[in-house]
Amino acid sequence: MLASDAFRATQIHGDYIDTPQYLALARGALRMMKVDAIDLLVVGLPVAVFVDKKARLEKLMTGRHDVGAGKTVLVRKALAMAQPNGALVDYATQHNLVEAMQDEHSLVIDPGSRTFDWLVARGMKLAHKQSYSVDRGVSNILQLIADDVSREIGAPYTNLDSIDHALRTAKSLTVYQRTYNIGRMRPLVDVIAKEAVAVMLQRVGAAYNVQHVILVGGGAFLFRKAVKEAFSTHRILEVKDPMFANVRGYQIAGTNYAHTVLGAPGRPTHPAPAQGEGA
Repeated sequence: MLASDAFRATQIHGDYIDTPQYLALARGALRMMKVDAIDLLVVGLPVAVFVDKKARLEKLMTGRHDVGAGKTVLVRKALAMAQPNGALVDYATQHNLVEAMQDEHSLVIDPGSRTFDWLVARGMKLAHKQSYSVDRGVSNILQLIADDVSREIGAPYTNLDSIDHALRTAKSLTVYQRTYNIGRMRPLVDVIAKEAVAVMLQRVGAAYNVQHVILVGGGAFLFRKAVKEAFSTHRILEVKDPMFANVRGYQIAGTNYAHTVLGAPGRPTHPAPAQGEGA
Protein backbone atom coordinates (compact mmCIF):
# COMPACT_ATOMS: atom_id res chain seq x y z
CA MET A 1 0.00 0.00 0.00
CA LEU A 2 2.80 2.43 0.90
CA ALA A 3 4.63 1.73 -2.37
CA SER A 4 1.64 2.41 -4.62
CA ASP A 5 0.24 5.64 -5.96
CA ALA A 6 -3.25 7.00 -5.31
CA PHE A 7 -4.84 4.93 -8.06
CA ARG A 8 -4.63 1.15 -8.07
CA ALA A 9 -6.59 -0.89 -10.60
CA THR A 10 -7.55 -4.30 -9.24
CA GLN A 11 -8.10 -7.08 -11.74
CA ILE A 12 -11.59 -8.19 -10.69
CA HIS A 13 -12.59 -10.35 -13.64
CA GLY A 14 -12.40 -13.94 -14.88
CA ASP A 15 -9.31 -13.46 -17.06
CA TYR A 16 -7.17 -11.96 -14.32
CA ILE A 17 -4.44 -14.62 -14.69
CA ASP A 18 -3.74 -13.27 -18.20
CA THR A 19 -2.98 -9.75 -16.97
CA PRO A 20 0.46 -8.22 -16.37
CA GLN A 21 -0.68 -7.32 -12.85
CA TYR A 22 -1.20 -10.98 -11.94
CA LEU A 23 2.23 -11.97 -13.20
CA ALA A 24 3.81 -9.01 -11.39
CA LEU A 25 2.23 -10.07 -8.08
CA ALA A 26 3.23 -13.71 -8.65
CA ARG A 27 6.83 -12.73 -9.40
CA GLY A 28 6.87 -10.42 -6.39
CA ALA A 29 5.89 -13.42 -4.26
CA LEU A 30 8.63 -15.52 -5.88
CA ARG A 31 11.19 -12.85 -5.05
CA MET A 32 10.08 -12.75 -1.41
CA MET A 33 10.67 -16.51 -1.13
CA LYS A 34 14.44 -15.81 -1.50
CA VAL A 35 15.22 -18.99 -3.46
CA ASP A 36 16.84 -19.50 -6.86
CA ALA A 37 14.71 -22.48 -7.89
CA ILE A 38 11.42 -24.12 -6.95
CA ASP A 39 10.80 -27.79 -7.73
CA LEU A 40 7.01 -27.53 -7.43
CA LEU A 41 4.93 -24.36 -7.20
CA VAL A 42 1.26 -24.77 -6.22
CA VAL A 43 -1.16 -22.10 -7.44
CA GLY A 44 -4.93 -21.71 -7.17
CA LEU A 45 -7.88 -20.90 -9.41
CA PRO A 46 -11.57 -20.16 -8.80
CA VAL A 47 -13.68 -23.29 -9.26
CA ALA A 48 -15.65 -21.91 -12.24
CA VAL A 49 -12.52 -21.44 -14.39
CA PHE A 50 -10.43 -24.29 -12.99
CA VAL A 51 -10.90 -26.77 -15.84
CA ASP A 52 -10.49 -24.15 -18.59
CA LYS A 53 -7.49 -22.32 -17.15
CA LYS A 54 -5.58 -25.02 -15.22
CA ALA A 55 -3.17 -25.91 -18.06
CA ARG A 56 -2.68 -22.25 -19.04
CA LEU A 57 -1.80 -21.16 -15.51
CA GLU A 58 0.59 -24.07 -15.00
CA LYS A 59 2.36 -23.17 -18.26
CA LEU A 60 2.49 -19.49 -17.28
CA MET A 61 4.15 -20.20 -13.95
CA THR A 62 6.62 -22.84 -15.20
CA GLY A 63 10.05 -21.68 -16.32
CA ARG A 64 12.43 -18.88 -15.44
CA HIS A 65 10.98 -15.67 -13.98
CA ASP A 66 12.72 -12.30 -13.85
CA VAL A 67 12.05 -10.99 -10.33
CA GLY A 68 14.03 -7.77 -10.62
CA ALA A 69 17.44 -6.53 -9.49
CA GLY A 70 19.14 -8.97 -11.85
CA LYS A 71 17.64 -11.99 -10.08
CA THR A 72 15.65 -14.87 -11.55
CA VAL A 73 13.71 -17.78 -10.07
CA LEU A 74 13.35 -21.08 -11.93
CA VAL A 75 10.04 -22.91 -11.42
CA ARG A 76 10.58 -26.48 -12.59
CA LYS A 77 6.91 -27.50 -12.33
CA ALA A 78 3.63 -25.81 -11.42
CA LEU A 79 0.47 -27.47 -10.13
CA ALA A 80 -2.86 -25.62 -10.19
CA MET A 81 -5.60 -26.50 -7.70
CA ALA A 82 -9.21 -25.38 -7.33
CA GLN A 83 -8.96 -22.83 -4.52
CA PRO A 84 -11.35 -24.41 -1.96
CA ASN A 85 -9.65 -27.77 -2.41
CA GLY A 86 -6.72 -26.37 -0.47
CA ALA A 87 -9.07 -25.66 2.44
CA LEU A 88 -10.49 -29.19 2.27
CA VAL A 89 -6.99 -30.66 2.51
CA ASP A 90 -6.16 -28.26 5.35
CA TYR A 91 -9.31 -29.13 7.33
CA ALA A 92 -8.93 -32.90 6.87
CA THR A 93 -5.27 -32.77 7.88
CA GLN A 94 -5.81 -30.50 10.91
CA HIS A 95 -8.44 -32.87 12.29
CA ASN A 96 -6.71 -36.09 11.20
CA LEU A 97 -9.74 -37.04 9.10
CA VAL A 98 -8.14 -37.75 5.71
CA GLU A 99 -8.86 -41.49 5.78
CA ALA A 100 -12.19 -41.13 7.61
CA MET A 101 -13.50 -38.70 4.98
CA GLN A 102 -12.63 -40.82 1.94
CA ASP A 103 -16.24 -42.04 1.50
CA GLU A 104 -17.91 -38.93 2.92
CA HIS A 105 -19.29 -35.89 1.12
CA SER A 106 -18.01 -32.44 2.02
CA LEU A 107 -19.06 -28.95 1.01
CA VAL A 108 -16.33 -26.32 1.26
CA ILE A 109 -17.57 -22.72 1.05
CA ASP A 110 -14.91 -20.14 0.27
CA PRO A 111 -15.93 -16.45 0.02
CA GLY A 112 -12.86 -14.77 -1.43
CA SER A 113 -11.97 -11.35 -2.73
CA ARG A 114 -13.44 -11.65 -6.22
CA THR A 115 -15.47 -14.85 -6.17
CA PHE A 116 -17.70 -16.85 -3.88
CA ASP A 117 -16.47 -20.41 -4.43
CA TRP A 118 -17.85 -23.71 -3.28
CA LEU A 119 -16.63 -27.22 -3.75
CA VAL A 120 -18.45 -30.52 -3.30
CA ALA A 121 -16.14 -33.47 -2.82
CA ARG A 122 -16.17 -37.12 -1.91
CA GLY A 123 -13.04 -37.66 0.06
CA MET A 124 -10.46 -35.43 -1.63
CA LYS A 125 -12.00 -35.74 -5.12
CA LEU A 126 -13.95 -32.83 -6.55
CA ALA A 127 -17.49 -33.25 -7.91
CA HIS A 128 -17.26 -30.86 -10.87
CA LYS A 129 -20.95 -30.59 -11.72
CA GLN A 130 -21.90 -29.46 -8.21
CA SER A 131 -18.88 -27.21 -7.65
CA TYR A 132 -18.63 -23.69 -9.03
CA SER A 133 -18.05 -20.02 -8.21
CA VAL A 134 -19.87 -16.75 -8.81
CA ASP A 135 -18.70 -13.13 -8.83
CA ARG A 136 -20.11 -12.30 -5.42
CA GLY A 137 -17.05 -11.87 -3.23
CA VAL A 138 -15.74 -9.39 -0.68
CA SER A 139 -14.92 -6.89 -3.44
CA ASN A 140 -18.64 -6.53 -4.20
CA ILE A 141 -19.33 -5.69 -0.56
CA LEU A 142 -16.45 -3.21 -0.37
CA GLN A 143 -17.58 -1.47 -3.55
CA LEU A 144 -21.16 -1.29 -2.28
CA ILE A 145 -20.00 0.51 0.85
CA ALA A 146 -17.60 2.74 -1.12
CA ASP A 147 -20.48 3.85 -3.36
CA ASP A 148 -22.53 4.76 -0.29
CA VAL A 149 -19.62 6.73 1.18
CA SER A 150 -19.20 8.52 -2.16
CA ARG A 151 -22.83 9.59 -2.14
CA GLU A 152 -22.50 10.86 1.43
CA ILE A 153 -19.35 12.94 0.85
CA GLY A 154 -20.26 14.04 -2.69
CA ALA A 155 -17.00 12.76 -4.18
CA PRO A 156 -15.61 9.41 -5.34
CA TYR A 157 -14.32 7.28 -2.45
CA THR A 158 -11.93 4.53 -3.54
CA ASN A 159 -10.08 3.47 -0.38
CA LEU A 160 -11.38 -0.11 -0.29
CA ASP A 161 -8.53 -1.21 1.99
CA SER A 162 -9.80 1.10 4.75
CA ILE A 163 -13.32 -0.30 4.41
CA ASP A 164 -11.97 -3.85 4.57
CA HIS A 165 -9.97 -3.01 7.70
CA ALA A 166 -13.00 -1.40 9.35
CA LEU A 167 -15.15 -4.46 8.64
CA ARG A 168 -12.57 -6.92 9.97
CA THR A 169 -11.85 -4.95 13.14
CA ALA A 170 -15.48 -3.89 13.75
CA LYS A 171 -14.32 -0.27 13.90
CA SER A 172 -15.86 2.82 12.36
CA LEU A 173 -14.53 4.24 9.11
CA THR A 174 -13.10 7.76 9.26
CA VAL A 175 -13.70 9.90 6.19
CA TYR A 176 -12.69 13.57 6.15
CA GLN A 177 -12.28 13.41 9.95
CA ARG A 178 -15.88 12.27 10.30
CA THR A 179 -17.10 8.85 11.40
CA TYR A 180 -18.97 6.77 8.86
CA ASN A 181 -21.13 4.03 10.36
CA ILE A 182 -20.57 0.91 8.26
CA GLY A 183 -23.16 -0.94 10.33
CA ARG A 184 -25.99 0.82 8.51
CA MET A 185 -24.99 -1.07 5.35
CA ARG A 186 -25.24 -4.50 6.98
CA PRO A 187 -28.70 -5.30 5.50
CA LEU A 188 -27.34 -4.74 1.98
CA VAL A 189 -24.22 -6.76 2.78
CA ASP A 190 -26.50 -9.61 3.85
CA VAL A 191 -28.34 -9.36 0.53
CA ILE A 192 -25.12 -9.96 -1.40
CA ALA A 193 -24.26 -12.91 0.84
CA LYS A 194 -27.72 -14.42 0.42
CA GLU A 195 -27.55 -14.02 -3.37
CA ALA A 196 -24.29 -15.96 -3.48
CA VAL A 197 -25.58 -18.70 -1.20
CA ALA A 198 -28.81 -19.01 -3.22
CA VAL A 199 -26.85 -19.69 -6.42
CA MET A 200 -24.76 -22.27 -4.58
CA LEU A 201 -27.83 -24.08 -3.22
CA GLN A 202 -29.30 -24.32 -6.70
CA ARG A 203 -26.12 -25.95 -7.99
CA VAL A 204 -25.46 -28.21 -5.00
CA GLY A 205 -29.01 -29.53 -4.67
CA ALA A 206 -30.18 -31.51 -1.65
CA ALA A 207 -27.58 -31.47 1.12
CA TYR A 208 -28.71 -34.51 3.11
CA ASN A 209 -25.63 -36.49 1.95
CA VAL A 210 -23.20 -33.77 3.05
CA GLN A 211 -21.41 -34.72 6.26
CA HIS A 212 -19.07 -31.72 6.42
CA VAL A 213 -19.97 -28.09 5.70
CA ILE A 214 -16.71 -26.17 5.96
CA LEU A 215 -16.59 -22.35 5.80
CA VAL A 216 -13.22 -20.76 4.98
CA GLY A 217 -11.82 -17.75 3.14
CA GLY A 218 -11.08 -14.14 3.89
CA GLY A 219 -14.76 -13.24 3.60
CA ALA A 220 -16.06 -16.00 5.90
CA PHE A 221 -17.11 -13.51 8.59
CA LEU A 222 -19.30 -11.59 6.12
CA PHE A 223 -21.05 -14.67 4.72
CA ARG A 224 -21.35 -16.71 7.94
CA LYS A 225 -24.92 -15.61 8.73
CA ALA A 226 -26.25 -16.49 5.25
CA VAL A 227 -24.49 -19.87 5.29
CA LYS A 228 -25.88 -20.76 8.71
CA GLU A 229 -29.40 -19.83 7.64
CA ALA A 230 -29.10 -21.96 4.51
CA PHE A 231 -27.72 -24.98 6.39
CA SER A 232 -29.71 -24.75 9.60
CA THR A 233 -29.71 -28.56 9.92
CA HIS A 234 -25.91 -28.78 9.74
CA ARG A 235 -23.09 -27.74 12.03
CA ILE A 236 -20.94 -25.21 10.20
CA LEU A 237 -17.28 -26.14 10.57
CA GLU A 238 -14.59 -23.47 10.54
CA VAL A 239 -10.80 -23.45 10.76
CA LYS A 240 -8.35 -21.17 12.49
CA ASP A 241 -7.19 -18.24 10.33
CA PRO A 242 -9.65 -19.06 7.51
CA MET A 243 -8.01 -16.57 5.13
CA PHE A 244 -4.97 -18.88 4.91
CA ALA A 245 -6.80 -22.23 4.78
CA ASN A 246 -6.33 -22.61 1.01
CA VAL A 247 -2.63 -21.83 1.02
CA ARG A 248 -1.98 -24.19 3.96
CA GLY A 249 -3.71 -26.92 1.99
CA TYR A 250 -1.66 -26.10 -1.11
CA GLN A 251 1.51 -26.65 0.88
CA ILE A 252 0.32 -30.00 2.23
CA ALA A 253 -0.95 -31.20 -1.17
CA GLY A 254 2.18 -29.97 -2.93
CA THR A 255 4.47 -31.76 -0.49
CA ASN A 256 2.56 -35.00 -0.93
CA TYR A 257 2.45 -34.62 -4.71
CA ALA A 258 6.21 -34.14 -4.74
CA HIS A 259 6.74 -37.29 -2.67
CA THR A 260 4.31 -39.59 -4.50
CA VAL A 261 4.36 -38.30 -8.08
CA LEU A 262 7.68 -36.51 -8.52
CA GLY A 263 9.59 -39.03 -6.40
CA ALA A 264 10.99 -36.57 -3.86
CA PRO A 265 12.38 -38.18 -0.68
CA GLY A 266 10.21 -38.33 2.44
CA ARG A 267 6.82 -39.69 3.41
CA PRO A 268 3.52 -38.08 2.36
CA THR A 269 0.97 -37.24 5.05
CA HIS A 270 -2.02 -38.16 2.87
CA PRO A 271 -2.73 -39.18 -0.75
CA ALA A 272 -1.35 -36.87 -3.43
CA PRO A 273 -3.76 -34.71 -5.45
CA ALA A 274 -5.06 -36.42 -8.56
CA GLN A 275 -4.38 -34.61 -11.82
CA GLY A 276 -7.54 -33.27 -13.43
CA GLU A 277 -9.67 -33.85 -10.34
CA GLY A 278 -8.89 -30.57 -8.68
CA ALA A 279 -7.52 -32.36 -5.64
